[in-house]
Amino acid sequence: MNIEVLLTEAEIAHEFAEALEARDLPEKFFYWFPLSVRAWRELSQSEEHQPLNRAWNVIGEKAQSITRHFGKAVPVISFGAGDGSKDRALMQALRSAGRQVKYFPVDASQALLEIACADAEDDEIEVLGIKADISSPMHLMLASDAAESPKLFLMAGNTLGGFDPLEQVRHVADCLHAEDRLVIDGELYRPEALPAAAQTDAKKLAFAPLASIGVTEEDGQIRFEQKRDERHEGLYMITKRFHADRDLRVTVAAREIQMARGERIFMNFHYLYTPEAFRWLLEKKGGLEVLEQTLSPDGRFITAVCAKK
Repeated sequence: MNIEVLLTEAEIAHEFAEALEARDLPEKFFYWFPLSVRAWRELSQSEEHQPLNRAWNVIGEKAQSITRHFGKAVPVISFGAGDGSKDRALMQALRSAGRQVKYFPVDASQALLEIACADAEDDEIEVLGIKADISSPMHLMLASDAAESPKLFLMAGNTLGGFDPLEQVRHVADCLHAEDRLVIDGELYRPEALPAAAQTDAKKLAFAPLASIGVTEEDGQIRFEQKRDERHEGLYMITKRFHADRDLRVTVAAREIQMARGERIFMNFHYLYTPEAFRWLLEKKGGLEVLEQTLSPDGRFITAVCAKK
């Protein structure tokens, strides 16, 4: 198993301690700890997420036409790949069509990368994992240089929505060349989205980084809130905050961190879009051309195939 490391475990541990002291935990830490990996895999395999998995199966059926101009070789670079489960159907379809696939899953989680790489090897796909922070434009660019164009980029599981999408889509688009293709999905806004996000499995995922350092549900609670992003019509976000119900003291990376009762930790968030806002984001902010769009069977997710303008 080959994994190229741009973000070391020592660096991410140091960054976690810094983030906890700042009371602001960004996206990458929610997939790092073993508890987080277990909670994420349970959520991604739950009935709630099956429509998105089926949507990627549909994309897999179109993989041959999406990459028709590539020639025989198809490099697949997946930003925020996780365990690679949504990438597999697409790659299997390409291999069934006689294409030579080389897979580059990119993620900050060592454990999830190992799963993605192991599963690809089981499928007899050549794979090189890249351990990197996709919130870093430099890491994105370095990961995108792992193969020659034309390349197929993937962002599955509403990965874009875990960052400021107006900034992140531009950084992702900067990695594309004229002949490359990007397949990216987003979760569509629904008035009832907040109750779905606050279900038991999602709460378990949200709480996992804190549980991993000894914080229990008796120490505080996580509150979900839905907000509008006023920068553009049709952008919404679900935010999460941990509220401490008593004084806390934890040790992280040899640092003792104290938190007083009533303090809050801002946690990761995720964006939701109207279909019009999602297309605007890709075309106007990313400078991409949307070649086609597909809705998931239940209408909850939208997937777009994009090219560089």
